[in-house]
Amino acid sequence: GGFSVSNATLNRFFSLHYLLPFILAALVVAHLIALHTHGSNNPNGTASSADRYSMHPYFTFKDLVTIFLFFLVLSILVFFYPNLLGHSDNYIPANPMQTPASIVPEWYVNRCHA
Repeated sequence: GGFSVSNATLNRFFSLHYLLPFILAALVVAHLIALHTHGSNNPNGTASSADRYSMHPYFTFKDLVTIFLFFLVLSILVFFYPNLLGHSDNYIPANPMQTPASIVPEWYVNRCHA
C-alpha cells in the first residue's frame, strides 16, 4: 500500500534531467536559425522587407542589455545580500537527536494502536 520509487523510475528521472538542457539548447539554436532565415515581425508595422530592422546589432544589443542587467542584479544579491533569500533555520546547528519542528509526520503515521 505504500509508494516506492524503483530503480527504473530513478533511471528515467535522471535521463530526463540529463537530456533536457541539451534539448532546450537545440531548440534555442533552431529558433535563432529560423529568426535569421525568415526574420521576425518588424516594429515599424510595414510589410516591406527593405524597412525591417536587422537582427544584429539592434536586437542583439537589446538582448545583451537585458542579460547584463540580470547579471548585475544577481551579482548584487550574491555579493552584498547573500542571506536575503535564505531561511533563518539554516543557522540552527544540526542536532541528530532532535527533529525540526517544521517536519510533521503524515496522517497515517500518527494513528493510535490500541
